[in-house]
Amino acid sequence: MVYAKATTALVVLVALLTGGALAQTDVHEALPAFSDQGADTCLRCHSGDTVEGIFSTPHAVASDPGTPFAQQQCESCHGPGGDHAGRLRPGQERPAPLAFAHQGSVNREQEVAICLSCHQSQERNHWQGSVHERQGLTCTSCHSVHTPHDPVMNRQEQASVCFDCHTRERAQSLQASAHPMRQGQMACTECHQPHGTLNDAMLVRGTLNETCLECHAEKRGPFLWEHAPAAEDCASCHVPHGSNHASLLRRRAPLLCQECHSRAGHPSIAQTGERLPEGRPSAALLGGSCTNCHSQVHGSNHPSGRNLSR
Repeated sequence: MVYAKATTALVVLVALLTGGALAQTDVHEALPAFSDQGADTCLRCHSGDTVEGIFSTPHAVASDPGTPFAQQQCESCHGPGGDHAGRLRPGQERPAPLAFAHQGSVNREQEVAICLSCHQSQERNHWQGSVHERQGLTCTSCHSVHTPHDPVMNRQEQASVCFDCHTRERAQSLQASAHPMRQGQMACTECHQPHGTLNDAMLVRGTLNETCLECHAEKRGPFLWEHAPAAEDCASCHVPHGSNHASLLRRRAPLLCQECHSRAGHPSIAQTGERLPEGRPSAALLGGSCTNCHSQVHGSNHPSGRNLSR
């Protein structure tokens, strides 16, 4: 079982490197030699925290048959290193290891294939063709596989990794009203599936509303009196990554509401009590926000809640 898994990963690697020409041949004949002493051979030259940190990661649990170190150690991922570590003749150039793109001869597509040969969960089924794949990202663009602490797997630090590329979302997260991502109380992956999905923005659910309602269950309904924009698309009124208006609204009320509703009878200018009995307007009127009265804007089940006020 253990040996079969290592062989599978190496067959993928060799097949990619050769365009599949060797896929039908014996893998042992196709591959260069493994190094004699496994990781010990590699560590004679490759040292330091960046390399040796892998011994504190799940990848290096030798007693776990599912990890690279229970198989061919470093060479399970980086390919057979016998030729690379072998003795050189005068003037001979050391062969590059099969390593990952920034170090050896493996390109981005091949690097991802090596990782996916072990990481085969359903959530990675849509990596091919995803936005991240089309942008040329690989697994190591986001993951730190050689360190015991992978920031992107940590809820409190994940957003900082995502924000390295998603600068607009970083700026929005700094606004007055935002989901608590910077505070480490919420991770980007609670809404997005970075390995790809079949919907827009790589959401974890089929639609934006389904994703939002995972947490905001009280807005789910069904309601006796529905507010059409809330039922159709939360983004009609809200900016999910942050806004300078309360409750992540795109604009403040009443301006947001009056994009759809007529201003007749509800002017957006400052209100006074001149036209009201005894000239005494209520605080709700002076507040100038539609939601002061129409507080159930996501829907109401009250028998008299047609105007979403109860």
